[in-house]
Amino acid sequence: MIPITVFQALRKALVLAVLPLSLLGCGAGVDVEKALEGHLNGPPKIYRHSLAGAPASLDPLNSATMYANTIMTNVYDTLYRYKYLARPYEITPNLATGMPEVSEDGLTYVFRIKPGVYFIDDPAFPDGKGRELTAADFVYSIQRHFDPNNRSQGSWLWAGRIIGLDDWGKQGADYNAEVEGLKALDRYTIQIKLKKPYPQLIHTFAQGFSAIVPREAVARYGREFAVHPVGSGPFRMLRYEPGTYALMVRNVKFRQEPIDLQAEGFDPKLHDGFGLEAIQGKAPPLVDVLKIDFIKQSAAQWASFTKGNEIQFTGVPVEQVEEVLASKQRPLKLKPEYAEKYRMSHAIEAGFVHTDFNMRDPAIGYNDDPEREKRNKQLRCAIRAAFDWEDRNQRFYSGIGVIFPGIIPPVVPEFDPNLSRESVTRDLDKARALMRAGGWTAENLPTLVYGGVASVTTRQMFEQFRGWMKAIGFPEEKVVFDSYATFGDFNKAVKQAKIMIVGMGWGLDYPDAQNTLQLFYGPYGSPGSNNSNYNNPEYNRLYEQAAVMQPSPERTRIYRKMNEIMIDDCVSNTGLSRDRIMMWHKNVISYADRQIVGGFHLRFVDVLQKEEN
Repeated sequence: MIPITVFQALRKALVLAVLPLSLLGCGAGVDVEKALEGHLNGPPKIYRHSLAGAPASLDPLNSATMYANTIMTNVYDTLYRYKYLARPYEITPNLATGMPEVSEDGLTYVFRIKPGVYFIDDPAFPDGKGRELTAADFVYSIQRHFDPNNRSQGSWLWAGRIIGLDDWGKQGADYNAEVEGLKALDRYTIQIKLKKPYPQLIHTFAQGFSAIVPREAVARYGREFAVHPVGSGPFRMLRYEPGTYALMVRNVKFRQEPIDLQAEGFDPKLHDGFGLEAIQGKAPPLVDVLKIDFIKQSAAQWASFTKGNEIQFTGVPVEQVEEVLASKQRPLKLKPEYAEKYRMSHAIEAGFVHTDFNMRDPAIGYNDDPEREKRNKQLRCAIRAAFDWEDRNQRFYSGIGVIFPGIIPPVVPEFDPNLSRESVTRDLDKARALMRAGGWTAENLPTLVYGGVASVTTRQMFEQFRGWMKAIGFPEEKVVFDSYATFGDFNKAVKQAKIMIVGMGWGLDYPDAQNTLQLFYGPYGSPGSNNSNYNNPEYNRLYEQAAVMQPSPERTRIYRKMNEIMIDDCVSNTGLSRDRIMMWHKNVISYADRQIVGGFHLRFVDVLQKEEN
């Protein structure tokens, strides 16, 4: 499956980890053992992680998926990260020296970064020696998102918020021109001035989108920068095979910051039994080689994991859940025979899955004819009433997912456990009554086009959906599957508003319901994050009102009102948060995470050598 052997990859990795790049051009004649002297004690530690998908790019501009963020947060630095163990998630300084100074009006932020942080050695720099990272690099990295030549997928985080930044892009994106609201006050100090308060600002600086890149590397590699990352993170990229694997090695220049488990949120009730005490006081990264295999098919991932000598981490395929679990009662536990070999953790995901209607499609959404628009709403509500979340949970999420109404998932503090569950309860009588009220018959029903990636699972989900629709009167030929070869192709069609019914998953970028509510904010319609292209003036008004508010009971009330508006308009079939089961080999010390910008935890992963087992 992998075109180079682990031995060959490791040999190259360790050479690169300790030698300047200028010495690697010759290749032959390098004495690996001699090169490693003084750098490693004993055999190298290798950790093989796995992901169910691959990043489309290694440029922070395109860090739009969990897969990309996992790479980004390991080869680059961000000002902030999330504590390794704290749940609920807590933001903590990473490259920043501490939390920012914020003016009383909430409009001016001052961040200070750590001195003595260096980019990796790379030919982009004079003599191939990585230089010190400065505040100007942060400014440049954020500016890149507003350069129209770059087509950033992350500019939405700061668009319309930082004084002068949008105009800077519109006026030619001159990187030598000063932006009033985004400045390096000195070598280690950043100042940001906002147009209006933005309580989530600090969280945006833990995103892969905000990863700090050197201008020299972008200039040297051009388009190739998307596969040649140059950062200051805990690892450096040695080899990247798009869609197959990423091979990283320890960044020997990474700052030495000993682990304080208590500061990271260690809780004996949650974390005993994972062996985490062994990493106390060590400085990340804890392994010499990090290899991430991108394995799309869950069965193949499971097979690689259970071989014992390939990947050391996996999610658990639906078809294996009952095989490995002692029961489905929370907290979940492994059967004894699996507990002997593996460790396991599970958690309700910080996100949810949902199926949206494209409101720009006049056959199902907004329509110039007010009467037809009213009938379209009745049709959407009928489809939602026929949607069977319990069936979907059992068939595709092992029956352990958490079903909830609306778009505020259970993991955020604004979740309302008392909200009516009518919108997620199947009711065929109600669905048929709505069809009759709208005057819908088998003859005049529009064709429902369900879009998705060409995979076995997606096709099965479509067939399940078509069965639900047949139960309320849709002829089979009027429910069709629009198939796309890759997720990239599918996502492109979504961003162009070409798909009528869109099945999606959303992982929270930060633990605040604002991050899911923005998915239905009108101005963020395609190609933005609002894939449904929903545009309700009252919803938009409340979103804008809440967007500048600090957390409070009043803000929570507004969030919940927006949720109810979206539910009443039957814009989406939502939702379900999956219970993520993660397993890793017993010789791996870890507390795995695939949530809230997953990837930060990899710097804390350690692997026991044989004599330690």
